[in-house]
Amino acid sequence: MTRRRDGGARPRRLVINACSLETGLVRLPVRAGTRPVQMDGRAIRQRLDELVRSRGLSHLVRVREACAGGCSGGGPNVSVTIYPAPHPGEQPDGIAIGWKTYVYSLAGLACLAAVIDDNL
Repeated sequence: MTRRRDGGARPRRLVINACSLETGLVRLPVRAGTRPVQMDGRAIRQRLDELVRSRGLSHLVRVREACAGGCSGGGPNVSVTIYPAPHPGEQPDGIAIGWKTYVYSLAGLACLAAVIDDNL
């Protein structure tokens, strides 16, 4: 989270890119403490969408179908663009304050939910 002038943390807004067309599979838990499952790019995107909805994060996290990079190698891959969350009544802007890619590294995560948790 970014810091506000008053010292508090300002919430973040995430746009997660996941490509359903990338080849390759990854095996990891969807949530911490659950059993690992095998997922391709399409399943990664669907599971991320489900996590966002089930956690009530639709106002802060958007999962979209888009290239995440690394198309020439084995995927699936995910990228995250981080924006400051708008203040109440403001429109969100398109100026990123950070980004993170999980190109060839999803299998190293403790769970898929870490894509959201580590960036919010």
